[in-house]
Amino acid sequence: MTKEEIILLISEKLRLIRTEANYTQDRMATVIGISKKTLVQIEKGRVIANWTTVIAVCALFHESDTVSNALGGDPLEVIETIAHDGIDYRKEKTLGGKVWWRELNQKKGYIIQRNLISQHFRILDEDYYRIYSTFDETEALARFEELFSEHE
Repeated sequence: MTKEEIILLISEKLRLIRTEANYTQDRMATVIGISKKTLVQIEKGRVIANWTTVIAVCALFHESDTVSNALGGDPLEVIETIAHDGIDYRKEKTLGGKVWWRELNQKKGYIIQRNLISQHFRILDEDYYRIYSTFDETEALARFEELFSEHE
């Protein structure tokens, strides 16, 4: 999934996200920091949201079923992966990927997975802490090989 695809997807689902939250257009516009006029234009499909608005929606409505289902689990992980472009930037505890993830390989306590919706990759340690995320399969596989070869 690319940044542009996420922008388009969230733009297309913004009305549903707002409805799920039981917000009026006025309230939703205030919450995500845009004008009501802009929100109406996005909801009618006349314009698309900008990246900052998409980040705000994903952050503020990360527990929304609509957002989670659209992005394949934790929307913040998808947004962070794109924003940080595959950099090892933090370790974060995960649930191990039982729903949105396909396990590609497991070696020496490390697991490499691919998200079924967004198609991004992540590497987890034996305690299910996310230690790496990227959309680039070659980078993910190379980092995976580096991790378990470092511990030989």
